[in-house]
Amino acid sequence: MQISVDEITRMQEECVARWHLEPIANTYSVNGNVESLLAIACQQHQFNYQLWHEEDIARSHDVSDSQIAIVKRNIDRFNQARNDWIERIDDWITADLSQLSVTPHDGARLNTETPGSAMDRLSIMSLRIHHLVEQLSRDDVDDSHFEKVNHRLAICRLQRQDLAQSLKELLEDIYAGAKRHRTYRQMKMYNDPTLNPYLYQRKQLA
Repeated sequence: MQISVDEITRMQEECVARWHLEPIANTYSVNGNVESLLAIACQQHQFNYQLWHEEDIARSHDVSDSQIAIVKRNIDRFNQARNDWIERIDDWITADLSQLSVTPHDGARLNTETPGSAMDRLSIMSLRIHHLVEQLSRDDVDDSHFEKVNHRLAICRLQRQDLAQSLKELLEDIYAGAKRHRTYRQMKMYNDPTLNPYLYQRKQLA
């Protein structure tokens, strides 16, 4: 198995720090390869980054209703892209398993969460940790705030460590044939104008 969970979590952490200092690149590559798993995971991570900051704006009370409408549409767009790229991660693993001729053993069970979904959770955790650390540099809060932040940081770091280890074990099982792998298709209906009743009914009335 060539998938390094440590490399993925390191990429997520480094990208969050870099993106706060410079614009996000449209594509991420590894030695010029934009189709590597690390590159795909980075693109997925990018949508979480953009979604995170739109969510911050959406909860502000000093922006206009028209701005909130734009933000909500951005949230919807980034969330759809985030889920699409979770599927791309899992599709990459499916193709890799096929190329390596890995087949699940008889009786191998399917996990409740796909590797792509776990990488998505690690992505969000890297964002949460980064923004919690930012709180420690504030000079407008009291000691109770720092205590709360440090407590949450300790929990988040433990959760990230546990999740990364669980993902390593899941991938080991999948590539050993001990677990089955399948892309979980989101099939969200609200973005499809032919499946969202509000959209297609309004079109019929127009």
